[in-house]
Amino acid sequence: MDLELKGLRAVVTGGTKGIGRAAADIFAQEGASVAICARNANEVKAAIKDLTAKGVHAYGADINVADKSALQKFIADSAKALGGIDILVANVSALAAQDVEESWSKAFDVDMMHTVHAVNAALPFLEKSKHPSIVIISSVSGREVDFTGPAYGAMKAALIHYAQRLAYQHAAKMIRVNSVSPGNTYFEGGFWQNAEKNLPDIYKHALSLNPTGRMAKAEEIGRGIVFLASPASSYTTGTNLVIDGALTRGVQL
Repeated sequence: MDLELKGLRAVVTGGTKGIGRAAADIFAQEGASVAICARNANEVKAAIKDLTAKGVHAYGADINVADKSALQKFIADSAKALGGIDILVANVSALAAQDVEESWSKAFDVDMMHTVHAVNAALPFLEKSKHPSIVIISSVSGREVDFTGPAYGAMKAALIHYAQRLAYQHAAKMIRVNSVSPGNTYFEGGFWQNAEKNLPDIYKHALSLNPTGRMAKAEEIGRGIVFLASPASSYTTGTNLVIDGALTRGVQL
């Protein structure tokens, strides 16, 4: 299937590792130019080098997405570097899963408001695109009560609601908005690799909940993100795509 991404321009927040990096790589493989951001400057540079090697234009910046002005500048600079924006993937999470009060402010500032600020900054550019699309990364923790902390789950649920509202609000302009809710995803340098080494009991418990007997790979989530974002999925909007290997048992009606 041709995803019709060649020549389009995608912006991915948190694009140096894990799910964000997998999505950025797939966008580039499909011929889309890519802009990414992350906190670590060296990791951004390395990722940009790899993306450019795939034959597309790539741009990157090291920023804290909780900094509204820095995020707005990154979106504007990405549009300038790529010649516009067709796709926005809001991916960064604070991973504030502990049941402490501080988790609420972290999850709100990073998971929720980084997404709101990125969307608001990108909309003027998306309105000029022939294939505008937004994908917001949530979590299965936003669909059901699990072993993560209340702040993490609440903010992930809010992101699904926000995506649905945006989809309805911008449908007439054909700016498509969808969310993706991954299950536990294992990748190098990620939370679950760290848990496997340092929190083995939590890791074993999480792994035992997966009916497939394993966690997701980042590229498995990335493929779903890229398909939803692509013109090949041109009539899909307002959808929350769950990619969890049957981890969650709730029926999505």
